[in-house]
Amino acid sequence: MMDAVFAEHGRDADVWRRLDELGLVRLTGAEDSGGSGAGWMEAAELLSAAVRHGVRIPLAEHDLLACWLLDSVGVACDQATRTVCVLDERGVATAVPWASRAGRIVVVWPHDGGYAVADVAVDALAITPGANMIGEPRDTVTADLTTLDGVAVSSDLLAQLRLRSALVRSIQVCAALDRALELSIEHTTSRHQFGRPLSKFQAVQHQIADIAAEAALARSATESALSVATASDWSSPSLEFLVAAARSCTGHAATVVVRNAHQVHGAIGTTSEHRLHVFTRAALAWRSEYGSVRYWDEVLTGMAVQSGANGLWGLICP
Repeated sequence: MMDAVFAEHGRDADVWRRLDELGLVRLTGAEDSGGSGAGWMEAAELLSAAVRHGVRIPLAEHDLLACWLLDSVGVACDQATRTVCVLDERGVATAVPWASRAGRIVVVWPHDGGYAVADVAVDALAITPGANMIGEPRDTVTADLTTLDGVAVSSDLLAQLRLRSALVRSIQVCAALDRALELSIEHTTSRHQFGRPLSKFQAVQHQIADIAAEAALARSATESALSVATASDWSSPSLEFLVAAARSCTGHAATVVVRNAHQVHGAIGTTSEHRLHVFTRAALAWRSEYGSVRYWDEVLTGMAVQSGANGLWGLICP
């Protein structure tokens, strides 16, 4: 099953196996259940490294979301590759990452006035393949809710799943923006025009400065949310505000970084042979997943208004 993933994206078919042997596929899992016992900070570094090297595999979906949720409700997580989705009342979930390439899918669905979760084999579900703009599987999953048998899951755990999912994409977008900055600096310092490097032109310097500033703002907001999440074990009352701020910043930063990076690269940056589009298109794709930029802008604005003048500072600096 994983061979199809790597074949589709041009990766070494042994990457997932090698990562598994190194204990990186289940990086944050408990050691007594086959994991490596690491935390979100280490996982964030691994995700960022994967993005920087153009490796597109479901590390976050498997470890940080699906297996974490199973662990949280006391269900064993074996070596099968997993993703997670939340079904609606019809038993349908859309744009599910990697569903058509997973071995099992952790499904959450409305049940008895609350929610239930189950670890389901893919052949027990109907999966309609789809993809995002960079070719990663984003599939429609359909289940017969009457046949599912699961474990009750609390609303707090589902809320945490939502924030975890959103922060995963923020981490990935930041890594893509940082790589676009690096490529832009490399290009403008190595290419010459009118007898001097492009980086010596003031207009180009301004564009690079804007890329660097926006990427730094996005990373600062994301690291702030991640720091509070890990320090509070995802229980801080201000965490949703900080995640919303991170997603808003990364989403808007992507617009500036992608525009400026392609401008300073010129025509070469639009070719399929150049690496720039691997990161700019990824940033644009990921910023719209697990909540669009507009959605997180509205969450951020709503919480800021609701907190009032006396409560806003406490949200910003918990």
